[in-house]
Amino acid sequence: MALTMRVWYDQEGDFLEITFREGKGYFREIGEDIYERVDEQGNLLGYAFFNVTHHERQALVVPLDMHPLQRLLQGV
Repeated sequence: MALTMRVWYDQEGDFLEITFREGKGYFREIGEDIYERVDEQGNLLGYAFFNVTHHERQALVVPLDMHPLQRLLQGV
């Protein structure tokens, strides 16, 4: 299965979103201004980052649980 990733940045809202799969879902906080977007069954849809430029960081550190990513890659 080919994984398509959509990356979108809203400069005015200082919001970055990475979407792996479209669908109705909600945000679940996993770090400061970092959220994963999941569907009602808890399947990963993507990630969202708020206040991207307001944080003093050289790199964006995301605390990932690899199981949802593996399921997504396997098409489960």
